[in-house]
Amino acid sequence: MGIQVHLRSLINANNLCNKHSNSGFTLPEMLVIVVLVGILATLAIPNWVAFVDTRRLNTAQNEIYYAIRQAQRQATKEKLTWQASFREQNGILQWAVHPVTVNPSSANWNNLDANVRLDSETTLQISNGVRQIKFNYKGNIVSLPRSITISSKYGGKVKRCVYISTILGAMRTAKERPRTNNEGDYCY
Repeated sequence: MGIQVHLRSLINANNLCNKHSNSGFTLPEMLVIVVLVGILATLAIPNWVAFVDTRRLNTAQNEIYYAIRQAQRQATKEKLTWQASFREQNGILQWAVHPVTVNPSSANWNNLDANVRLDSETTLQISNGVRQIKFNYKGNIVSLPRSITISSKYGGKVKRCVYISTILGAMRTAKERPRTNNEGDYCY
């Protein structure tokens, strides 16, 4: 019985302490936290947007690279001239892979990310608003030089490109550089 009385008195003493203690934050403390979160957000948001744009461009660059590779593979597989076609339709960059005998308007078009656009450094041949790169029955490129460069619709210096650098169809990817090369391109 003595232990129960002692425990009861401890519980009552603890409850009295809790009634008089303050919990939570004061208004000045909350304002400091809000200001700090605002400063951190101001510093982090531009970096986050740049990171997301770079990821989008990298993904689009990979899709373009594999589309061109697919055209080259199909050309050698079927012993026909195939092409990879690129166009902007309703503000969205699209790609298609098809034999040269197929009209590009009836090809199966695939959309790239809506935030990606063709850059002015692109050197693909253009016919009826469609940029194209052709591979003959051996998988060799029909004519050089050929490159496709993409950038973000919302500006920035980030660019990604795919180069077909030899007549045999050797391809490589590249990204923006601080200075231009001999042809005046930043992506090489």
